[in-house]
Amino acid sequence: MRLWNKYQEKLFFINSKNFASPEQLFYRTDDGRYLAYWPKRYKGKKSTMQARNSLIGNFTEKWASDLFRGLIDDENLFVVQQARIPSVGITSKSPADIAIATSDKKILKASEVKLICEVKMSLVWNWQYHPQSGNVTEVGDFRTHQGKPSFTRSDSILKAIGKCIDVRVSNLESTKIPIIVVGNAPLSNGFCRKADYLKHAGLIQGFWSLNPFPLNHGNSRKTTPNRGFYRFDNTSELKEHLNNLFSQDLNFFSGMESPKTLGKIIEIANGEDTYENKGLKFLNLLKGA
Repeated sequence: MRLWNKYQEKLFFINSKNFASPEQLFYRTDDGRYLAYWPKRYKGKKSTMQARNSLIGNFTEKWASDLFRGLIDDENLFVVQQARIPSVGITSKSPADIAIATSDKKILKASEVKLICEVKMSLVWNWQYHPQSGNVTEVGDFRTHQGKPSFTRSDSILKAIGKCIDVRVSNLESTKIPIIVVGNAPLSNGFCRKADYLKHAGLIQGFWSLNPFPLNHGNSRKTTPNRGFYRFDNTSELKEHLNNLFSQDLNFFSGMESPKTLGKIIEIANGEDTYENKGLKFLNLLKGA
C-alpha cells in the first residue's frame, strides 16, 4: 500500500481507455501530440476539456477510500463514499466525498461520523498518449505544464473551504466532527497562511497532501508553520495522523462576545472541579451565550 505516485496516474489512463476515447482524456496539440495538459510554452490553438474531470474525480475518490480503508485497524470504523449527513447539511446535492464512521451506510447521523474528508486530487504530471502503441508516458511534472492540479488551484481550495464552513455553521452537532481536505500537490503560496488560520480556528483540521514526491527533481513544501498544510511521505505517517484525530475528543467553538460576557462565562466554568469539566462547561455556556 503506497501513497500517490506516477503509477497511479498511469493506471488512471490505462483503466479509462476501456470506456473513454483519447479525445476525452487528452488535448491534441497543433503538431498532433496527445497530452494530458498543455505544455508551459505552448502557443498553438487550445481547447477546453471537461469530460476528464469527473473521471479523475471518481478515480481519486475511490483510491483515497481504499487507502484509508487499508490503514484503519478499528473493525468498528467504516469508510463510506458519497456519504450523506443531513443533520449537518450534507445531503445528496453535495455529499461528503468520504466519511469515516461507526456505521457502514450512506445516510449517517452526526454522532456516527468520526471524520469528514473532501477529496481535491487531480493529475499532477503531464502525460503523452502514443496512438500507434497505445502507451502512455510521463513528460514532466506540474512545473512544465499549464494545468493547475489539486491544491495549486485556488477555485478548488475555495470550494473546499466553503463546504467545510457550511458544515461548521449548519448545526451544533458538527462541532465534534474533524474535517480534512485531501490533495496530491503542494499548497499554493497564497493559501499557506489561510490554511494555518483555518486549522487554528478549528474550521478545518488540515489540508493533507498524499503525494510524497510531486516534483521530478527538487523539494516541495513539507508543511506550513502551524501544519495547516502537511505533506505525507509514507503510509505510516498518515496512519499516525488519522489515529490521532480519532483518539481526540475535539470540540469546535466560535463566537463574538464582549470581554464582560466572556469573563462571566470563564468565572462560572472555573467553578468546576476538573480541567475537562471546566472546558465542557465553558463550551456549553458559550453555545448558549
